[in-house]
Amino acid sequence: MSNCNFIDYVTIFSKSGNGGGGSKHFRREKFVPKGGPDGGDGGRGGHIILKGNKQLWTLLHLKYKKHHKAENGKMGGGSKKNGANGKDIIIEVPLGTIAKSKENEEKLFEITENKEEKILLEGGKGGLGNHHFKSATNQAPLHSQPGEKGKEKWIILELKVLADVGLVGFPNAGKSTLLSVVSKAKPKIGDYAFTTIKPNLGVVPFKEYKSFIMADIPGIIEGASKGKGLGLRFLRHIERNSILLFMIPINSKNINKEYELLLNELKMYNKELLDKRRVLVVSKSDLIQKKELEKIKKGITIKISSICISSIQNDGIEELKELIWKKINKK
Repeated sequence: MSNCNFIDYVTIFSKSGNGGGGSKHFRREKFVPKGGPDGGDGGRGGHIILKGNKQLWTLLHLKYKKHHKAENGKMGGGSKKNGANGKDIIIEVPLGTIAKSKENEEKLFEITENKEEKILLEGGKGGLGNHHFKSATNQAPLHSQPGEKGKEKWIILELKVLADVGLVGFPNAGKSTLLSVVSKAKPKIGDYAFTTIKPNLGVVPFKEYKSFIMADIPGIIEGASKGKGLGLRFLRHIERNSILLFMIPINSKNINKEYELLLNELKMYNKELLDKRRVLVVSKSDLIQKKELEKIKKGITIKISSICISSIQNDGIEELKELIWKKINKK
């Protein structure tokens, strides 16, 4: 996925349709010159609906289409014929999209399933025709209801990436390189901070036609939970990952301390992130000799599953995929 095409936050203006008015009609036929009221009901205004689409990974298609207006309901007719409902507007969004009111940022709902549909704004109800108002004392009512007005609102759509594995680490930990090796994704790779500024997703093939989704998310920095660097935009995306892969390069000054710093940023943002399964990946193992590597391994005191890899030399990659698969499918 190209970084420039990944949009995870948009605001849109939505307006549902007005309900059609009820009819004030009286039955008039050749042999029934003074028939009773038979005005039909107005049709419902069109809804604005969000629908999940697993083929979408970004909100880019909504960046340049800000206004969405549903059709009004049609007016009722004679012979108690109801007006047609207004056509609904269906907006397709990626899985993991959250809808909020722009006015107060109240969360309305989220879309997590393919083809899942939820009404964002309901269309106005159609008005009742005059036949509903006939009574013993009013045999020829001239009254019918107007249709209800539709609703209009500015809506925030916010995407939280849905992936099996989220890569967590400081800039230049080797996250993008790993993703490029294990999948067909082509993230931007470079030896400077924040090479990745938007999430990249890759489908990682496994044995017997199995696969899982890995997300390379922008590098975290100290203070990210307070909005520094790419801050909250980064942390938002890892909320939806089932496994967190902590990546720390072998040439880190202190692997144990770096892990604690990363863990602390997650804790300060959302304590529930600490309940997710974790794996420690020590990357760039090709930078040192094997004797030195064994010494560093013994110095790691972190009590989670860990593995050393070299994405450049493909060392430990298959073992890592095996470990991830077991973690994903562990009950």
